[in-house]
Amino acid sequence: MLGISYQSLAHAIKDSVISHKFAGCPFKGRVFLVGGALREFALGSRPRDYDLALSDPDDLAIIERLFQRHSFLLGKKPIQTHRIAAGDILLDITILENSLEKDLERRDFTMNAIAFDMKAQMVIDPLDGLHDIDRRLIRYPNRETITSDPLRMLKAIRHFATLDGFVLDPELKAAITSCKNLIQTTAPERIKYELDLIMLSPGVARGMETLDETGLIFEVIPELGALRVMDVEKQFSLETYGHTIFGFSFLKSRGENYVSDPSSLKEVGYALLFHDLGKARTYSYDEKKELVHFFNHERISRDIAVGIMDRLRFSTQESKRICSLIEHHMRIFLISSSDATEKAIRRLIYKMGDLTPMLIAHTLCDMYGSSGGEDNPSTFQVLQNCDVIMSAYQESKKEPLPRLVSGDDLLKMGFLQGRFLGQCLDTIRDRQITGEITTRDEALQLAGRMLEENRMP
Repeated sequence: MLGISYQSLAHAIKDSVISHKFAGCPFKGRVFLVGGALREFALGSRPRDYDLALSDPDDLAIIERLFQRHSFLLGKKPIQTHRIAAGDILLDITILENSLEKDLERRDFTMNAIAFDMKAQMVIDPLDGLHDIDRRLIRYPNRETITSDPLRMLKAIRHFATLDGFVLDPELKAAITSCKNLIQTTAPERIKYELDLIMLSPGVARGMETLDETGLIFEVIPELGALRVMDVEKQFSLETYGHTIFGFSFLKSRGENYVSDPSSLKEVGYALLFHDLGKARTYSYDEKKELVHFFNHERISRDIAVGIMDRLRFSTQESKRICSLIEHHMRIFLISSSDATEKAIRRLIYKMGDLTPMLIAHTLCDMYGSSGGEDNPSTFQVLQNCDVIMSAYQESKKEPLPRLVSGDDLLKMGFLQGRFLGQCLDTIRDRQITGEITTRDEALQLAGRMLEENRMP
């Protein structure tokens, strides 16, 4: 228990930027601070986003003049939100249609259903939300919370993944499990937004585990269901779906050692979620060697992921990067299974470019998810190679390899526009990366030999 009191909450709000801003304003009606900002104040944080509820619509104009900003509308009737973006402060303002108590009852969770009367300087908490914050409990006001807006199921799990030490109320978790199919009525853009926040959260592993436990993940991404079925039928533990979910336990602890940018780490998370989707279609068993194979599952996984990302409205650039990670997610393992030669490492870095650190992070999540988090000679070898690859990547950034020849150079030699010209440029670049050629003359000589060989009957 944190021992949060109404007095301490009121004191924190009175001492805030928003309270000082509103001090002495000639509001016509009552102005209430509501929602997540009060939760943040209660937990000792200083929010930047504020939700306000007004009893008199004329007070909106007063707030606009106070912040010297015009509001713009979000959402549709009957509940419309007026947003004001003023530097570091974001205000979302609604006009009360009924009583404040009714407004609080329609909110998503009790911890967000607390109000503060800015005039009377008084906390209003009809649903005992402050007590739930003190208990670190995510609880809903009633079942209609979910049925009226199914996206709140994802929001609940996002809060669980984001708020340190908070737990889902068992009744809420049971409701998510029983109502999970309702998420299909939600706009894909809204689903993607909440998934992004879960991927970015410090407790992403907890979030993914809860999506799995409630079955909500299979409503959002039904393609994952085939992996779970295969795990059960083939009695796999960490072969396919199992290790995918467990791999998120290492996204922060291992991934952040190589990828510091949150947006990039989020894309690593999506690649991890999608990377083995093709295994259900590529499963085979070699009875003689008693080995399971998933030949070419990387490309099949990539193709399935494209369909999912199109459906959930991923950006083109996001999809491109995630697909590249999926398609090449076995490359570091393959390098590590043989001698990790300098040439092989150079080829990998050239192929992946600035995605190299993300591929390393993905590899480690994949590996430790499969090993159950245990270290062994195999994981040690991969980890060691990851560090070598990362060092080589950083060195390559200091002194990028210049292009020795261009397409125009080859056209002047007699090449024709087409696939062969591109193949020749790729070959020259590959030989340069491996150190077999280092000068422009050597590149032109190689191009000449390839041209002559191509002309031979």
